[in-house]
Amino acid sequence: MDIPLDIQHQAMGYDRTATMFSPQGHLLQVEYAEKTVRLGSSSVGMVCSDGVFIIADLRVEDKLIIPQSANKIYEIDSHIIASVAGIVSDARVLIERAQVLAQQNRVTYDSPIEPELIIKDISNVKQQATQYGGARPFGVSLMIAGINNKKPELYTSDVTGNYLAYHANAIGENDEKIKEALREKYKPDLTIKKGIKLVFDILKELEEKKFNLSRFEVCYIENDKEVKRLYGNELQEFVK
Repeated sequence: MDIPLDIQHQAMGYDRTATMFSPQGHLLQVEYAEKTVRLGSSSVGMVCSDGVFIIADLRVEDKLIIPQSANKIYEIDSHIIASVAGIVSDARVLIERAQVLAQQNRVTYDSPIEPELIIKDISNVKQQATQYGGARPFGVSLMIAGINNKKPELYTSDVTGNYLAYHANAIGENDEKIKEALREKYKPDLTIKKGIKLVFDILKELEEKKFNLSRFEVCYIENDKEVKRLYGNELQEFVK
């Protein structure tokens, strides 16, 4: 009887460290971390004609929890926000590093940092965790949205340390289904309000009866303006 390939890998120890390649050229611990990310709550980001936004599922079911204490969108600087999918405690380390980097740039150069410099630094740290022994990979994908010289930008860094720029993207649960819908419906001339409504329409279609507006938070940055954050009832206008 043929033994499944993943069982063979486990038996031969190829999944015991992030630094060991399997005969098929895979880093199994990294692939396991990618599966962890897909179990995390979803976040969707979009570049619009008047700015950029991120919508995140807080996935807070317990009524005793204050939703704002479980937020998934973080302010890196007054012009940059970030969202995560996966192990949030892993992400916190990277978010705090990004915040310090943004502060250092303002002190050193008296100017706001470019969003790409943030995502590049975070991606370098994540890549190191896949190359050196003694540490497991960061089990988190990170989405960065910001304004760079009045131009909205969106980046996503995966578990391996790769990063790319996007017009619109999704991470976490149902990411492929959301991206498929975005490929069909996204248009560069969408405003922030229309873009947010589009994303909620996609999420309502995917989640059907499970859709609950109180689970979501929205952060957006209009060109040359500060971060705005919306919760619960404040989102009603986008689902009419």
